[in-house]
Amino acid sequence: MKPLLFLGLLFWGTTITAQDIPFIKKAQLEHWLNADTDTVYVLNFWASWCGPCVAELPAFEKLNQKYASQNVKVVLISTDFKRNVDSKLKPFIKRKNLQSQVMFMDEPNPNVWVNLISPEWSGAIPATLIIAKQKGKRLFFEEQMTFQELEEKLRSVL
Repeated sequence: MKPLLFLGLLFWGTTITAQDIPFIKKAQLEHWLNADTDTVYVLNFWASWCGPCVAELPAFEKLNQKYASQNVKVVLISTDFKRNVDSKLKPFIKRKNLQSQVMFMDEPNPNVWVNLISPEWSGAIPATLIIAKQKGKRLFFEEQMTFQELEEKLRSVL
């Protein structure tokens, strides 16, 4: 009975693995906004239930892959409901085979951090912020983007 139980636990443990999703707070956003580094951050705010967000994910994945050897960091920041992280978000990430870093925005009140990203942001998603701190460039977009549009914006700050 013990070997069967062990095999069952082993099998169960291997079927539920998914990308670990760090929970972040406003302080992490402030770090990216103020980091004195030559890294360019591409922060995409999205949710798995948002059709336009899901439609543009391949563009971010392609950007992440194409610029992986450069100082470009693509971060997909999920704004899904916290109660759905394990039941919906992690399976979604696994199903879509997302390779970019995915993080979960763990602030219950968006008013705490939305204005930090951009005072013009209504809070709608998808939204993207590109930060090139050492070059003094910061671009914000509250819209769905294609790979070509995204790459054009990124190249303008490199």
